[in-house]
Amino acid sequence: MNYIHGCITALVTPFDKKGNLDKITFKKLIRRQIESGIHGLVPCGTTGESPTLSHKEHDKVIEITVREANGRVPVIAGTGSNSTLEAIRLTKAAEKAGANASLQVVPYYNKPTQRGLFNHFSQIALKTKLPIILYNIPGRSVVDLDIKTIIELVKKNRNIIGIKEASGSIKKVKDIIKNCPKKFIVLSGEDSLNFSILKQGGKGFISVTSNLLPKECSDIYNNFISGEIKKSEKINNKLKRINEFLFLETNPIPIKFAMNHLKLCSNEIRSPLVKLSKKFSDKLVKEITKLKK
Repeated sequence: MNYIHGCITALVTPFDKKGNLDKITFKKLIRRQIESGIHGLVPCGTTGESPTLSHKEHDKVIEITVREANGRVPVIAGTGSNSTLEAIRLTKAAEKAGANASLQVVPYYNKPTQRGLFNHFSQIALKTKLPIILYNIPGRSVVDLDIKTIIELVKKNRNIIGIKEASGSIKKVKDIIKNCPKKFIVLSGEDSLNFSILKQGGKGFISVTSNLLPKECSDIYNNFISGEIKKSEKINNKLKRINEFLFLETNPIPIKFAMNHLKLCSNEIRSPLVKLSKKFSDKLVKEITKLKK
C-alpha cells in the first residue's frame, strides 16, 4: 500500500449556521486540499467531529470525500467506534462508498483489555476487504495499544497494514518500526512530531495543521523524501508555533476558529465542544498573521 504516505489531512467537517452539514463548503475544502498537493484525506476522524455525527451524516461525509477526491488521492475513512458492531457497520458503508482504507481508533470510554483490543480489530478486519490503519491515541481512548498487540494483529490480519501513532512517544514509534514488517506503514498522529517520525522511518503523517496550510505541510514530506532534509526541517520549524496554538484547546476547536478566520468555513462546532475562548483566539490570530507575512 505504498500509495498511503505523505501529508494526509484529517479533514474538519464544516457546518452551516443551523448546525447542519455544509456540503458545498466541504467540497470546496476538499478541492483546496488536493489542489495544494496533499497526499491523502481522512474524513470522519477526531478533527471531523465524528463523535457528534449521526450515522447518516458520517456515511455522507465519506461519500462526498470519495466522490470529490475522484481517485486523485487516497481516502482513509474514519470508521472506528467503541462498539465493534458499530465499527463494522461504518466500515462496510465506507467500503461501499469507495474509500481506499479505514482508520480504526482504539475504543474509547469502555477501556478494553489488550485481548479485547485484539478481538475488536480482528473482527473488523475479517468483515472488510479494506486495508486498515490502526489509530493509537491514549490521550483520548485512555487505553494504549501495546506493541505486542500490534505485532500480533499484523501477524494474524493481512489487511491491517499500518498505524496512526499518536501516543507522543518516539520510543513507541521506534519499537513499532523495529518489530513490524518493513512494509508496515507508520504515520505520525501529532503535528509536533511529524518531522521527527519521518526521521525514524515513518511514511508520513495525518495532520490537523494541513487543513489550514496544506502546501506547507505537504512540502515537509516532499522535501524530506527528495533528500532536501534541511528544507524540510526549516518548514517544520516555521510551523512549530502554529502546531502548538492549534492545540491550545481541544481539537478541533482551534482549527475551526482558524479556518473561519481565513474565511474557509464557519466556526460552527457541535456540543459538547464550544467555540475557542477569547484569551486563546487573540493569540491564534496573531500567529496566523505572522505566517501570512
